[in-house]
Amino acid sequence: MATIDRIANAVWKGDLAAGSGMLSFNSGAFGNTPVTWASRVELSDGKTSPEELIAAAHASCYAMAFSNTLTEAGHKPDNLDVVATVSLKHLPGGGIAVSASKLTVRGHVPSLDQERFAAIADEAEKACPVSNALRGNVAITVDATLEGQVR
Repeated sequence: MATIDRIANAVWKGDLAAGSGMLSFNSGAFGNTPVTWASRVELSDGKTSPEELIAAAHASCYAMAFSNTLTEAGHKPDNLDVVATVSLKHLPGGGIAVSASKLTVRGHVPSLDQERFAAIADEAEKACPVSNALRGNVAITVDATLEGQVR
């Protein structure tokens, strides 16, 4: 398969603390999106952060990977609701790093029990390209709960 590229652009003005940036996405799926230092470490105040974008990428990627892994195992999902929580931590020598991404998935899959649902959820994490990019640098956990009804 040929390489598939996706492009985003960031323009930053000013210093870190008082400055701000604007993100644009080549796909056109999003309008220009503001980003600030404060949106990373304080309140978002209607702006995004690189960590929120990682969380969005991880949640959507994992939802697709899990849906595919379930379907390939013969269990077509009715509904999957994935939340990715990306965490930052302070490094001992200074600076900060993305330290964890917790995937919380709730789903309705009529042909499964909780134990098999959780097992396939763990398997799907290994098939997620964003997980594969993060693994080894970021702790990834999966909390999977099978629900009895579609939301």
